[in-house]
Amino acid sequence: MSRVFAIANQKGGVGKTTTAINLAASLAANDFRILVIDFDPQGNATTGLGVDKDPSRPSIYNVLLGDASPRDAIVATDFEGLHLISADKNLVGANLELVGVPDRESRLRQRIAEIRDEYPFILVDCPPALDLLTLNALVAADSVLIPIQCEFFALEGISELMDTIDRIRESFSHPLEVEGILLTMYDDRTNLTRQVAADLREFFREQVFRTIIPRSIRLAEAPSFGKPILSYDPRSRGAESYIQLAKEILDHEQNRRSPQGPR
Repeated sequence: MSRVFAIANQKGGVGKTTTAINLAASLAANDFRILVIDFDPQGNATTGLGVDKDPSRPSIYNVLLGDASPRDAIVATDFEGLHLISADKNLVGANLELVGVPDRESRLRQRIAEIRDEYPFILVDCPPALDLLTLNALVAADSVLIPIQCEFFALEGISELMDTIDRIRESFSHPLEVEGILLTMYDDRTNLTRQVAADLREFFREQVFRTIIPRSIRLAEAPSFGKPILSYDPRSRGAESYIQLAKEILDHEQNRRSPQGPR
């Protein structure tokens, strides 16, 4: 049984790529084969995992709009058990090119179907927009993980994404779940951060992860070295937080598979 997570928020700078990279590494550290799909034209997950943007290797663009097999596009990272399908600058034009493609919203789901069962978890790092790429990721996903920074406009942005999720459920008869809302870049020294976190927990209740990702210089530094935080500084607060998040997600998965269902 494989599970696909879309890591999505139309706001930029909320920790989507940081979460994709470090959650993937934390799950891989639990002896799972993990695939990250870099679905953002900026390609930050690709560089953050230390993978060169090699024009001779198929990227997610070639898989999505060309005839490349997803299996041929997979590359192993330096972190054991963690694999990647990279993004490159060609993905910028994908939104326009997808317009004329039959079943354009389901293209990613169709293309990765052949490799789904090879990975217990596939994480799709979405672009910071509610565009055709993000729509493809949400339709391909079983659930969506929403990183959110505790700032003034946080609730406003997340409401729009939740509306999109509801429309996908209705329009495509797709039972997309919300895996959880993840508080990122959390600085408990500020009143605003604490207040926004309290508001989110009051409004979304159990949909908010217990795990909180702290604001961390080490987390911010790690991508420039092409490493997850578990490789760069495994004893840091950031590493501990993503390990805890992986445990929380594995608990969710265990509850789903138990005869009693979620607790």
